Amino acid sequence: MDFGIGSIFQIVGALAFFIYGMKMMSDGIQQAAGAQLRNILRTMTQNRFLGVFTGFLITLLIQSSSATTVMTVSFVNAGLLSLTESAGVMIGANIGTTITGWIVSVLGFKVKLSAYSIPLFTLGVPLFFLGKGNAKYWGKFVIGFAILFLGLSELKGAVPSIKDNPEVLEALKNFTQWGILSRVFFVFVGTLLTIVVQSSSASMAITLTMCAEGWLPFDVAAAMILGENIGTTITAELASLIGNTAARRSARIHSLFNTVGVTWMVLVLPWFLPVLSNFVQPLLNIADPYTTPAAIPMALAAFHTSFNAINVCLILPFVPWLVKAAKYTVKEKEDEQEELLEFITNKTLSTELSTDVVQQETAYYGNVVGQMNSFLTTAINSIDDKEKSEAIKRLFKYEEITDVLEIKITEYITNLVDKENTHQTSSKLISYINIANDLERIGDIYFQIAKILEQKMEEHIHLLPEQRNGINEIISLIDEAFKVMNTNLSVSDYGSVEKGGAMLLESQINELKNQLRTQNLDRLSDQDYEVKNALIYNNLFSSLERIGDHIVNVTESVVGEI
Repeated sequence: MDFGIGSIFQIVGALAFFIYGMKMMSDGIQQAAGAQLRNILRTMTQNRFLGVFTGFLITLLIQSSSATTVMTVSFVNAGLLSLTESAGVMIGANIGTTITGWIVSVLGFKVKLSAYSIPLFTLGVPLFFLGKGNAKYWGKFVIGFAILFLGLSELKGAVPSIKDNPEVLEALKNFTQWGILSRVFFVFVGTLLTIVVQSSSASMAITLTMCAEGWLPFDVAAAMILGENIGTTITAELASLIGNTAARRSARIHSLFNTVGVTWMVLVLPWFLPVLSNFVQPLLNIADPYTTPAAIPMALAAFHTSFNAINVCLILPFVPWLVKAAKYTVKEKEDEQEELLEFITNKTLSTELSTDVVQQETAYYGNVVGQMNSFLTTAINSIDDKEKSEAIKRLFKYEEITDVLEIKITEYITNLVDKENTHQTSSKLISYINIANDLERIGDIYFQIAKILEQKMEEHIHLLPEQRNGINEIISLIDEAFKVMNTNLSVSDYGSVEKGGAMLLESQINELKNQLRTQNLDRLSDQDYEVKNALIYNNLFSSLERIGDHIVNVTESVVGEI
């Protein structure tokens, strides 16, 4: 059989079938057991050893290290996992993904896959179309497994035998004579293959199939498997690009771990493979993978698992160094300077002590939100466009920070609510949740104001002096309201707080807003008063008045009225 364009299409189509089945299978189990998987990820990562087991377990279940690493990066981005906790999960995912190699090598080359696919469809399709809730998702999982089997079966048939294409083997020999450079070359090929197909499982299936057909010798395939270990880190790196610094560092830990592991294995590969071969031949009852192509898939699965297991054992004690390396290689942006939790830690969960910690964190949250008013002042009054743009960017960034702080504080309080609390403690916790919600809403309003100012700059719209004065007047009152709010939040005994000062300022803000609105409407009849200016002006002082409403809500929560 000649290997031509038709063969390439056959291989690509079979690979697409395999990837689709893998994704469908992974999506199905994540939908069926997603909440439980996320709970496992969040609760079983207290130390690096538990983290490794957690990463292994989740990847074993969902058969996708990429899904595990992306989930982990998203949790780090939300502040639900620390860098050190995420490192264990990433490392464990590497071991979990080696199970795919065993599935492919044992089932893919030992049994007739089509004989199992049809019965799986018989089970999965009725579940998917007739089932409800989790039953439907389990049906999706089973169908995905069946499609995966069919894709693998087609892939086996699409890759032509090396006996019919001896020139390929001859050409390959030209790349295997350079010693360590050859190993590095095939590591690069494996990396590139995984980046292209965006699935280490799929690239491994290709490698194992080519080995079974005699295209790749054992040592070359082992080097490609190492490259696939590096290629799979690209998914997490891409997912982290839209995240914060912690998320990018978490993805970098995964990349560093895999790169360090591949580096030392490339150096010892000529000695490691013969030892492994001698060990697995009697253990797995296979022939010598150096001379028998049919034995290579099983030997490669054993190599992949043993490499990752050894790598974990070697590098796990140095996780703190990996974290330091990630922090060094992923610099923190100037506008992302640790505006996150200051007082809450996962280890402080004794209820009464934790309630005090939440109060401190909530007071800190109030100070962070209060800083947004100073950025707005700059954005309104600066005559330097660059300075204005920077102030608007900081408003956007701080809105993201307020979202993260609310998630973290609410998550922490939820853990405390599960415990037996006194009525007084429960009331406090409810107040903190309400306060966090109002502070987050203030951040949202500043975000909307930033969008208005961004539009104003793009369209070269300028506020009139009287409009700027009106905005500055209401900003000044908001600033005073923030000072009162933050003073109230910092009081150790909320029972001693009086809301009179906060209510007075809120009333003044409302009166000023009504006054500015009346003046704005009256000026609309003037020919020199532009409608666009008037609309932007109205949006600004109305939004600021809403901020005043949420500020007074915070004090009402402090005194227990909300």
